[in-house]
Amino acid sequence: MSEPTIFLDNLAMPESGRWHDGRLWFCNWIEQQVVAVDADGKTEYFPVPVEQLMGWSIDWLADGRMLTTGEKLRRYEPDGSVTVLAEQKANELVLDAHDNIYLNGADFNFAGGEAPKPGYIKLVTPDGQVRQVADEIQFPNGMVLTHDGRTLVISESFAGRLSAFDVEPDGGLSNRRVFAENLGPDGICLDAEGAIWVQTGGNAVVRVADGGEILQHIDLPENRAPFALTLADFNGPTLCILTSEWHADDSITDNLDRLKNGPRTGQIFTVPVSVGR
Repeated sequence: MSEPTIFLDNLAMPESGRWHDGRLWFCNWIEQQVVAVDADGKTEYFPVPVEQLMGWSIDWLADGRMLTTGEKLRRYEPDGSVTVLAEQKANELVLDAHDNIYLNGADFNFAGGEAPKPGYIKLVTPDGQVRQVADEIQFPNGMVLTHDGRTLVISESFAGRLSAFDVEPDGGLSNRRVFAENLGPDGICLDAEGAIWVQTGGNAVVRVADGGEILQHIDLPENRAPFALTLADFNGPTLCILTSEWHADDSITDNLDRLKNGPRTGQIFTVPVSVGR
């Protein structure tokens, strides 16, 4: 496998990578931007009204309208206006083929050093109803739905595992089980063969099969933490690794303070891969 190369740099904190409409999209936390970039590096920046500096994500409805999480779930209309779909604080989100929206979060101040509390997954249906469909998630992070829509996999960052659920006809989740463990999962992505690209907890990412078999391994430079992963099609299947400078010997609050107030050291690496989306 090729070595990862820098595709974009001088970012604040790139997160929530998505492949949409022929471009790589991501959240540039701290700068409060959504960024879209094509294979040639042509970049567009879109300011968003998310109030919290970190801990928000993007995705799209079937009709192409963008959603953001954060302190509220928002939808961005073609005329430039913004609609609040739910007064629900959330971190990550994923949508099914029917525009059911799965949100996750945890009600404690991670950035402020508050003691962790278990988190949840909530479902927002197209009619605006919100209900909780899973609990006791140990710091919920990235989520993916399998291509048939029948399984949801979530990162439990503080447990070091990926957990899977069956998706019920009404959108509920059941049959909780371990997809893979002994990892450091954050923002993840699913490939066409059902394997998941996920973080190890250090400066590396792996491709893991259901059951935990490691299929591929990619190392990153020292002090370069891979917070989010997505598969793009940049002249062929490409893994995009969204990273920020992170020092394992420093506290979480010190690392976050440096990201907010220090030099812009966020980078996105790309690696050609054999299996795409």
